[in-house]
Amino acid sequence: MFFYASKIFWFLVGPLNLTFLLVLIGGLLLWTRWFRLGRGLIVGALLIIGFVSVVPLGPWLVVSLEDRFVPPTGLEAVDGIIVLGGVISGPLSEARGQVALGSAAERLTVLPGLAQRYPEATIVFTGGSGDPFDQSRKEADYLRPLLVSMGMDPGRVILENQSRNTWENATRTREKVQPGEGSKWLLVTSAIHMPRAMGCFRQAGWSVIAYPVDYGTRGGEDIAPSWNPGIGFGALSAGLHEWLGLLFYYLTDRTNALFPA
Repeated sequence: MFFYASKIFWFLVGPLNLTFLLVLIGGLLLWTRWFRLGRGLIVGALLIIGFVSVVPLGPWLVVSLEDRFVPPTGLEAVDGIIVLGGVISGPLSEARGQVALGSAAERLTVLPGLAQRYPEATIVFTGGSGDPFDQSRKEADYLRPLLVSMGMDPGRVILENQSRNTWENATRTREKVQPGEGSKWLLVTSAIHMPRAMGCFRQAGWSVIAYPVDYGTRGGEDIAPSWNPGIGFGALSAGLHEWLGLLFYYLTDRTNALFPA
């Protein structure tokens, strides 16, 4: 239930979707006796577009998340490496006959280097389908050809293909590999997603080591007006999605802290 409710909620409150709905409803109301309300909604939508373009709220949200964890240094050995999904498009991969990677591709491209650095480490890729309307195309099921193309042995990678969200990544992966007490596991995911991922794994009783990748900002110097609605909405959507995810995961006991550190 939580999985489907979260998808519906984000569809309704996503900044771009919400702005579009305001314009759509406002336009329809212009032809009714509530035309003044319609004009107000349209003006409100235009103000939102101007605000998002000028005020760097989105970049600030993103930077605050990306700077929360830093990659570890000096780790001579680890017992395992966990790579979170959200990288491969199952429908597109199936339609085109090749592995189609999304914007978070660095979660996978960093893997050969880590595998070489830690040759004895167990590697797990966890990712099912995040599509509430289609659970038949599991992300992990499309990974093997890509591993071969990157020069890796697919047999070395344990695939977990039932997770639909970050909480299930943590619980299902822990159940699958049964990590030993005191073992060291790296957690690889996008830097913006790392706080929520770390909170989920800790709440699941698994103390992992953050290995953030896929940065979208340079840090504080990117907290500036974009003057571009597309860039502004993109940053605001990404940052707000993660902050709302942290809030609702915390309220439903899926993360051990509101803003894990």
